[in-house]
Amino acid sequence: MTNIKTVLARCPLFSGFPEAAFNDLVAIARIRRFETDEPIYSKGSATSTLNVIASGVVRISSVNPAGREATLIMFSAGTWFGDSVFSPGMQRVYGATAHEAATLIEMPGDAFRQLMANYPQCYPVILDMLSRRLWAAMSIIEDDALRGIAARIGRRLLFLAEIQGNDEPGTDPVTIWITREHIANMMGMTRQGVHKWIKDFERRGLLQLSYGRITLTDPAAMQRHMETID
Repeated sequence: MTNIKTVLARCPLFSGFPEAAFNDLVAIARIRRFETDEPIYSKGSATSTLNVIASGVVRISSVNPAGREATLIMFSAGTWFGDSVFSPGMQRVYGATAHEAATLIEMPGDAFRQLMANYPQCYPVILDMLSRRLWAAMSIIEDDALRGIAARIGRRLLFLAEIQGNDEPGTDPVTIWITREHIANMMGMTRQGVHKWIKDFERRGLLQLSYGRITLTDPAAMQRHMETID
């Protein structure tokens, strides 16, 4: 059984809320469950909600007029998505789909924004989390413009690991629920091109491959390796 308070308390986005606020967060939250490949919301929708993943994996993507889907990022348990909640009236820029069966804690935008106003001490943490995501997005643009393929793939894996944990690279292993096919789709590359460098990282002991996921065995070591290549 999903315990809403426990899930929210473990999510870094809410670490700035005082203990007393969590009962208010629970009061506005609801549990939603989605099957594999079931849409959560579509691009352009106006509904504003903040979502925290209790279990499963969520795929954030965009679809062109011809129906081709481009995967932008994967979020797994413990992470949050739905940044439009901080911009009332803004339409969803991307769509969200359950990449595998997922359980979400959903909070309506109006109620969540009112809670932020009631507990202003939460703002420094929330602004820090948003700034980290903006910085990460800008870093990806820089990587695509200036770096070679190996560095782009390695740094993208680090980005996925960091945004999952909302923290700097450490030495503890981090598992990313993603395949080489999805990385290729995400980066506009071929599967063969991605496979070559993923296997190179594996030979160096920087990651482990398994079905449907990639584990960075030592993210800090991967970060150091990225500093030696362009």
